[in-house]
Amino acid sequence: MSFSSKVKHELFEHFGNGRHCDIAELSAFVNICGQIAFFKDHFCLKIQTENYLVAKKCFTLLKNTFNINSEIFIKSGGKKRKSKVYVLLIKDADQVERLLRATGIWLTENGAPIIHNKMYPTVVSSICCRRAYIRGAFISVGSVNNPEKNYHLEFVLATIELATQLRDLVNTFGLDSKVVARKDHFVVYLKEGEQIVDLLNIMGAHIALMNLENVRIVKEMRNDINRKVNCETANLNKVVLAAVKQLEDITYIQQSIGLEKLPRQLEEVARLRLEYPDTSLKELGTYLAEPVGKSGVNHRLRKISNLAETLREGKGEEK
Repeated sequence: MSFSSKVKHELFEHFGNGRHCDIAELSAFVNICGQIAFFKDHFCLKIQTENYLVAKKCFTLLKNTFNINSEIFIKSGGKKRKSKVYVLLIKDADQVERLLRATGIWLTENGAPIIHNKMYPTVVSSICCRRAYIRGAFISVGSVNNPEKNYHLEFVLATIELATQLRDLVNTFGLDSKVVARKDHFVVYLKEGEQIVDLLNIMGAHIALMNLENVRIVKEMRNDINRKVNCETANLNKVVLAAVKQLEDITYIQQSIGLEKLPRQLEEVARLRLEYPDTSLKELGTYLAEPVGKSGVNHRLRKISNLAETLREGKGEEK
């Protein structure tokens, strides 16, 4: 089971604080997946989804909240879609009207009911109901990537109105979700691990939250170790390159004029560097007759390097 499926299964088991929260969650299901249809001589409500959890939770919420008995049946997704499509059907027109009025989705057009393609502000006026609506939206059209790979959570919606309203609702919790058009849909998304953790907490997916946090901690530790290793490797490379250059300069002076021609302090450090090519500057300083620190050794080696460059330039001019 994917990480996204685990989140949805956990949210399926999570119910709100009361009837008002159940209505808010139902409002998300109907807003996103619902459509008015006609059955015989009257209208009915269909909630159509490829996710069985949506149909099953709608069935439970309808029974518990409104005492509405609905039916669930399965139909083929057609040639383009191999997955099954689950359809929850409420045939009783009075029950449909009661549900749609309670969720703020009821509208009429030319005497026929239609689903109001907007979030009803009263339904999500309290924090707990906002959480419930977002939870219903995620179960319906949400997904979250495996945190082992990358951080990305999204809701894929059919209209820009629903997308912008859901974005604004999510952002009331201090998050920074955004909307982007993707083909003929509109996607509300989060890409930061910390914000995805916060949204999982908002929806009530606490087990998934802990799993994601554990992955984040391991990834951050791994990244921190890699940064330190890379930094140490870079520093080591610099030290090695500097040591190689020092040895080249000292050898050049030795072959050109002899180390004995150097001032006593420079000759001493030059001979020590030849004897201890891999030793750090700090340690090299302790081997001197009159010990000096790292900066003192570095200063003398720079003088040697400058002298070597001067000798090379002079030899070049002679040619």
